[in-house]
Amino acid sequence: MYELDFTPQRVCPRNIHVAVSDDGSTIEQVVFYGGCNGNTKAVAKLVQGKSVDEIVALLEGNECGGRGTSCADQMTKALRQAQEMARAVA
Repeated sequence: MYELDFTPQRVCPRNIHVAVSDDGSTIEQVVFYGGCNGNTKAVAKLVQGKSVDEIVALLEGNECGGRGTSCADQMTKALRQAQEMARAVA
């Protein structure tokens, strides 16, 4: 498992912790620190065990409140970064 702490931009959470499988293909865990507690917990539960590629394709570019991004969009950036780093060390 590869873990990453990601500092999101222009959203309420101050950190997004993600863990992906050793090969970077599967989401093992997502934890948001800050933000809308119920919503971020729900998103984290919904993506666990899913393919990084599937979730990125589904949620990348999602916007909230005219910010040009959202918690879900920032999570996709964290997942993609963790995926790339996991594959680099594999």
